[in-house]
Amino acid sequence: MNILPTMPTVTTPMNETNPAAPAAEPAVLHESVIGWFGEHARDLPWRRPEAGAWGVMVSEFMLQQTPVSRVLPVYEQWLERWPRPADLAAEAPGEAVRAWGRLGYPRRALRLHGAALAITERHGGDVPADHAQLLALPGIGEYTAAAVASFAYGQRHAVLDTNVRRVFARAVTGVQYPPTATTAAERRLARALLPEDETTAARWAAASMELGALVCTAKNETCVRCPIAAQCAWRLAGKPAHQGPARRGQTYAGTDRQVRGRLLAVLRDATGSVPQSALDAVWHEPVQRARALDGLVADGLVEPLDDGFYRLPQS
Repeated sequence: MNILPTMPTVTTPMNETNPAAPAAEPAVLHESVIGWFGEHARDLPWRRPEAGAWGVMVSEFMLQQTPVSRVLPVYEQWLERWPRPADLAAEAPGEAVRAWGRLGYPRRALRLHGAALAITERHGGDVPADHAQLLALPGIGEYTAAAVASFAYGQRHAVLDTNVRRVFARAVTGVQYPPTATTAAERRLARALLPEDETTAARWAAASMELGALVCTAKNETCVRCPIAAQCAWRLAGKPAHQGPARRGQTYAGTDRQVRGRLLAVLRDATGSVPQSALDAVWHEPVQRARALDGLVADGLVEPLDDGFYRLPQS
């Protein structure tokens, strides 16, 4: 029996072997994916009860555009040093940038520090359970608010990261990849697929995300291991190739991102401020180096001092 409201009409691709692939029944998807998750979910520290809402929030910030293998050691060090939001809020934001290490996209560290400050000031040091209050925190967007409310507090929210969007695109919509940016149609579909029961909905959110991370991956999907392969509209349609714009991988070597990373590495390793000459030594091209340093200052990741020295932000 379908436990959801009326599903939106979903058009699935057709081919000679599959003239009319039906949309998968939501209840079948829930049971199959959640059952698979119970057997195959990774034992990750932010999924353990002792992680609490703060541990979940930290993981969500760190996992954005960063694989689990790189996050794990930094996450564990972070929670050991700052087990509560107030512990992080008591330190200078530059310490968050320092501890972020080489995870990349270090503005996330500043945003997490800003969220910790707001949690301490507005909510007595406890990560709020209310979705609207989560969304009002600095650095918290639609995805992170839904993820924390769902994974930490067991609430019913559509949690749409890249992995989930890819699973829904293939299993229900019948295309290889979702659009580049999340669309209103994807949000409607995600809400329609949510189980009515809060506990089941939270489990579904985690399970569908894990399925996209481990099985229904971007480049090497393993349909023989997929619990919903028999219902997958994309597979039933013969796996039609992606018809949208070419999906290009991000480059790093020689980019401003690489230069920014090298400049920040010098500042992270220093116990105090560093002279301009120390920063000049890390990159040969002066115009690009200056542009990268200016960008770091504009983003609040680096603080210039009057004497030509630089340091991580102190306030």
